[in-house]
Order: sequence, then structure tokens, then C-alpha cells
Amino acid sequence: MLVVGHIGKAHGIRGEVLVTVRTDEPERRFVPGAVFTTASGKLVLESLRWHQGRVIAQFEGVPDRNAAEELRGTELQVESSEIPDPDDPDEFNDHQLVGLRVVTVDGDDLGEIRQVNHAPSSDLLVLAKNGGGTALIPFVSQMVPTVDLAGGRVVVDLPEGLLDL
Repeated sequence: MLVVGHIGKAHGIRGEVLVTVRTDEPERRFVPGAVFTTASGKLVLESLRWHQGRVIAQFEGVPDRNAAEELRGTELQVESSEIPDPDDPDEFNDHQLVGLRVVTVDGDDLGEIRQVNHAPSSDLLVLAKNGGGTALIPFVSQMVPTVDLAGGRVVVDLPEGLLDL
């Protein structure tokens, strides 16, 4: 499953909610009739509009603010098998990266990618470090020069101390 959105607070009194988009293709994922999987079942997007970089969404069966508030914190997911691989060889879907080993240019194994956080300035790889803990690695070519999907790894060239933050 791939997380494509996160429901925030209710918006207004008619059952609308704010959705933080977590996909590079919101115009394909967030369309009326789209079906999302959640921890408690399926949600069908009835209508949407954009406001300040977020989606204001109305889901079927959510008639008022009280029902909308119950959705707060819900992750919207789609089947990763339904998402085509990008045409650009330098683009990746989150599900392609999660689980890959992270190694340095010298071959040291640092851990595994647990998730991809989409930040306004750049995407961040969440590294589950060997031995415990996590670290954030900016997903930019200077720090992640190689993504080897077939080999199941990404090669990183990190500045001194980045993993200690």
C-alpha cells in the first residue's frame, strides 16, 4: 500500500476535511470517485477543491463536521501495484524506495529506507539506522548519487555528521 494523503482537521460544517497530499501526482490520485483504503475501510472521494496547497475534500457518507472530525489523522492509501513506474529514470515512486538498503560510497551498510517524507524544499529519505534510531537524508543527487533498484540499494555520499543529527 502507498500513502497518498493524510486527513487533517474538519473544514466547515458540511463534512469537508483538509487533506495533506503525499503524492507527486495529485491530479491523478485526487479525482471524484477515487477510492482510498484506510485502516478502518474504504473512503470514496465525492468532491474536492484546492486551497493553499491542500485539498479540501468531501467523502461519501461524511455528512457533517462531527463525522469529518472522526476522520482526522486517517492515512489515505492506494495499492502500489496500481501505480505505474515513472518514465523518467531519475524519478521513483515511494514504494520503490522503501525497503532498499542504504550504503555509503565506500560500501558501509547504514540501514534501510523506512519511508519517504515529501517536504517543500526536497524529499527526505527516512533511514532506519543499523543499531537503532532514524536519520533523515535529503533525496538530492549530491547526497544520493545512485539508486540501484535491481540491486536493492541506494548509495549515499553524506557530509560528516549528518547521521548524528
